[in-house]
Amino acid sequence: MFDMTRRAVLGTAAAAAAFGLSSKLEFIPQAFAATPLEPTTGFYKYKVGSIDVTAVYDGIWRKPHDPAFIKNASVDDTKEALSKAGLTTEFMPIPLTVVVLDIGGRKIMMDAGSGVGQWQTNATHLPANMAAAGIDYKKIDTIMISHFHPDHVWGLMEKGTNAPVFANAELVVNATEYNWWTDPGRVDKLAEGRKEAGRRIASVFPTWKNWRLVDDGAEVAPGVRIMAAPGHTPGHSVFLVDGGNEQLMVSADIMYVPALLAPHPEWQGAYDQDGPMAIGTRRKLIDRVIADKIRICGSHFPFPGSGTFVKDGNAYGFTPTIQA
Repeated sequence: MFDMTRRAVLGTAAAAAAFGLSSKLEFIPQAFAATPLEPTTGFYKYKVGSIDVTAVYDGIWRKPHDPAFIKNASVDDTKEALSKAGLTTEFMPIPLTVVVLDIGGRKIMMDAGSGVGQWQTNATHLPANMAAAGIDYKKIDTIMISHFHPDHVWGLMEKGTNAPVFANAELVVNATEYNWWTDPGRVDKLAEGRKEAGRRIASVFPTWKNWRLVDDGAEVAPGVRIMAAPGHTPGHSVFLVDGGNEQLMVSADIMYVPALLAPHPEWQGAYDQDGPMAIGTRRKLIDRVIADKIRICGSHFPFPGSGTFVKDGNAYGFTPTIQA
């Protein structure tokens, strides 16, 4: 587990025993819990067994509150959940973290980030933070793609020209995801707000030759297995990383804002293409993480993008990793 002190933002003292780490956890009353919004250092390194992991901060979307963001909850409901988690209620904080694995010297990037200035004006930090972490941004060997939403794949393309940023890297994605987005006529079937992204994907991605389309359960790199996690998108996937004596689930968007969805796993996000399916996937995978004591990171968890879940009745408690 993490070799650092963490604060329990969600959960109770009873949950502490479930971690088996009471000496490493500090449970603080809700009113005093505090989760940093922006990191002081843009990268964070840790190990999962024999595998080196670097979490790299891309930026944060300060999303204005929107009653449509959670389909079955009000803005007041989401503000209350943020407050209980020690987060700002002035806006919906949605950070983006990209994980890079080092497996035997092979650099494997988990999603490509949102592209400098392409998703949000303040999500521009990935190249500089990767350089600060000692990672050559353009010498990545493989990129594992969880799904084709802009904040996960716009980083594959140069702004304006759509030229490939990682022309020599292998791009690995669930075949269901690739085929759904590139299916002829798909753009016409998309909701109006998704058409622009759909057009960009359909016009650019099929022209590239470095895609490797894989099926659910395939070993996509030594010790890394892809697992279908549909609902958020039809081919949304997570990656299970096996470091020998320890595992990590790179969970992408199954629990994208834990402050909201840990205590309310039944809430449906506006960006979930199939809300009920996303809920079922969320519960199935988080229950597995808890039962099998798997470490977990998520694209939109508070930086450094990892933490621990425990059962809390029919919901979950979440403790984010606090950067030392």
